[in-house]
Amino acid sequence: MSLILIGLSAGLGASLRFLVTTMIKQHTKQIFPWATLLINLSGAFLLGILVGLQIPTLLYKILGIGFLGGFTTFSTLNVELVTLRRNKQFEVIPYALATYLGGPIALFGGLLLGHL
Repeated sequence: MSLILIGLSAGLGASLRFLVTTMIKQHTKQIFPWATLLINLSGAFLLGILVGLQIPTLLYKILGIGFLGGFTTFSTLNVELVTLRRNKQFEVIPYALATYLGGPIALFGGLLLGHL
């Protein structure tokens, strides 16, 4: 039963990622991948909150592994980094820094909030 719940929540997370990405891309016509950055940083923050709250294991699996696993996207991040680099776009450096420095910071912020 937990496998089904995790799978369903992953599908919901992926669906939300699609909606957020679509909305952001409709309102920004820039090269910088704002949608993926926002999704991954907010996912790290929310995961930090879940860990900080020390929720029950099954709920963590459903929300953390399932929903947030489906919501965040490491593969899209890497495709965007490679594409920006291949196209010699300056945005590759701030994007990589914002992701790889911002992710742990967002996670830590969520952990702090979850411990309150």
